[in-house]
Amino acid sequence: MPLARRLTLPDAVAIGLGSMIGAGVFAVWGPAIGAAGGGILVALAIAALVAYANATASAQLAAVHPVAGGTYAYARAEIGPWWGFVAGWSFVIGKIASCAAMAMTFAAYAAPAGWQTPVAVLAVAALAIVNCLGVTRTALATRVLVVCSLLGLALVVAVGIGAAPTATPSSLPDATVYGVLQGAGLLFFAFAGYARIATMGEEVIDPARTIPRAIVLALGGAVVVYALVAGVVLVVLGGDARGSAAPLADVLAAAGWSSFAPIVRIAAAAASLGALLALLTGIGRTTLAMAREGDLPRFLARVDDRHHVPRRAEIAIAAIVTLIVLIADLREAIGFSSFGVLLYYLVANAAAFRQRGAARRYPRALQVVGALGCLVLVSTLPVLASLIGAGVVLLGVAGRLLRLRVQRR
Repeated sequence: MPLARRLTLPDAVAIGLGSMIGAGVFAVWGPAIGAAGGGILVALAIAALVAYANATASAQLAAVHPVAGGTYAYARAEIGPWWGFVAGWSFVIGKIASCAAMAMTFAAYAAPAGWQTPVAVLAVAALAIVNCLGVTRTALATRVLVVCSLLGLALVVAVGIGAAPTATPSSLPDATVYGVLQGAGLLFFAFAGYARIATMGEEVIDPARTIPRAIVLALGGAVVVYALVAGVVLVVLGGDARGSAAPLADVLAAAGWSSFAPIVRIAAAAASLGALLALLTGIGRTTLAMAREGDLPRFLARVDDRHHVPRRAEIAIAAIVTLIVLIADLREAIGFSSFGVLLYYLVANAAAFRQRGAARRYPRALQVVGALGCLVLVSTLPVLASLIGAGVVLLGVAGRLLRLRVQRR
């Protein structure tokens, strides 16, 4: 059964913004500043450039292939099933780690000490239920959460710009080329939400027109928000941001506005929930597409007759995310997620580079920039995250080889 086309341009933009704004603005500053030091704004610019190149590749592909699955489906059509599998598998494992990171971030801002893990697990379960009730409910919930998070961010930016810090922040570490690139790789985690729009191509109204516009609009809005927040964090917290689990709440405290910290915590919780909701939705659609082709168990290809959503896939993903929340920490989840997502976009750029004629919307040079950017950034990620990511990708490849051999016999 096909999915129903119900999402408009505002819905698609809201889902993209919900994925990006919740993903990095409340979670990634500590690890990124620790890596890039005084070059954090350069790292942000590099991450935004690579994200833009990847976004144009995704938009160009989505306009021609308006189906569920994102680059998994695009790469199968443009350059072959193996490329599609690597992209889809990388996306699923990377974004499952992102889901865990968002659940942990939500709990860090919303839960009292000692209750973070159970609250994160409850958040995953609740949003999985929302996704199982239909995509229009997902889009509505995401809009509400995005508005709440933007209001909180506006408060942080206004306070950070207009108030004098109560203490002098510590200096930032000196920037190195490797550190700036590693910071860009971690910050890329924050910009990857536009992929959620492309993975839902089978549910978007007029996808050839809507998806490219939504991707560019969502990414542009996220870049502006991130630049403003990064500037405020640097000015108010400086090097102290490296050890902060809730840096935006710490901005208010350092500026003498600690009484407003609960508002920011509510906004951070809303942003994290919005990102988690959109992430679960996107992974469910890619899992559905892979299950339809036999690259994941066909049991997961079932679409619910009443709500028109891949309910079995949604439930399976929520169970895996819950397991990661129970055994991993935030930094490990961010690094692992960046590894999988950068591989995914490397394949997206390769697929878009192959397109010709009327399918081309952007210069091939952008796809070259995107592919090289992905290779450079993935090579600078924390070693443990890269090793684990490579191992899981190879495990998926080995599993597909075994399945194909059994089928041939």
